[in-house]
Amino acid sequence: MTQATRARPWPRLLVGAEHACGYLPGRRACSAFLDPAFRLDRHLYGELLARGFRRSGSLAYRPACTACAACLSVRIPAARFRPDRAQKRCLRRNAGLALRSTATPSAEQYALYRDYLHWRHPDGGMDPEDRLAFCDFLTAPWGGAEFWEWRTDGRLLVCAVVDRLPRALSAVYTFYAPEAAGRGLGTYAILQLIDHARRRDIAHVYLGYWVSGSPKMDYKRRFRPLEVLGTQGWVQME
Repeated sequence: MTQATRARPWPRLLVGAEHACGYLPGRRACSAFLDPAFRLDRHLYGELLARGFRRSGSLAYRPACTACAACLSVRIPAARFRPDRAQKRCLRRNAGLALRSTATPSAEQYALYRDYLHWRHPDGGMDPEDRLAFCDFLTAPWGGAEFWEWRTDGRLLVCAVVDRLPRALSAVYTFYAPEAAGRGLGTYAILQLIDHARRRDIAHVYLGYWVSGSPKMDYKRRFRPLEVLGTQGWVQME
């Protein structure tokens, strides 16, 4: 933690109500949130990210489950990453996509997000019909969020929401056209973040939490080397 960060009073953590775990069936989950009245900025959020926090909109949180510690923060050291054969094929498959970055969400991105949620979460859990919730979920008032678009023949195919922080990139959420699921667009977006970080001497790409035994999270293990935050700090996952 930087000297400037240490000089600031540490905010309260507020523990939320228990709810059904979205990753491991039959388990209960709980999160601790940074006091919303505390004023965050990109520098402080970068420090929190390195300590296992994530954000949902403007709220910074971390797991606080009483009977489970399965959620582990993971990140990729960009300079040491080497794609495997499947990831190299993914890069070749999507080599023709054109990248553009914007600072604010668009109606076209929201339409793609709706299509993605209808396909990916048909039983609910996230409301694809609420545009305000879309913006609140993906952006933060202290800034830093970017919307990375990849297109083919002018058509928006995939969008990754990325937090650009002083020493890291953080993958917030990625959504893509359901009919193009076979192209491995989620993997492609992460590979592009790693390449961007490496070329600009950005140390890490954060992928949020990894949960052993959760099929939704298994893809993160394919990015090697992968660092995981434990009681001894950040170590390479075996």
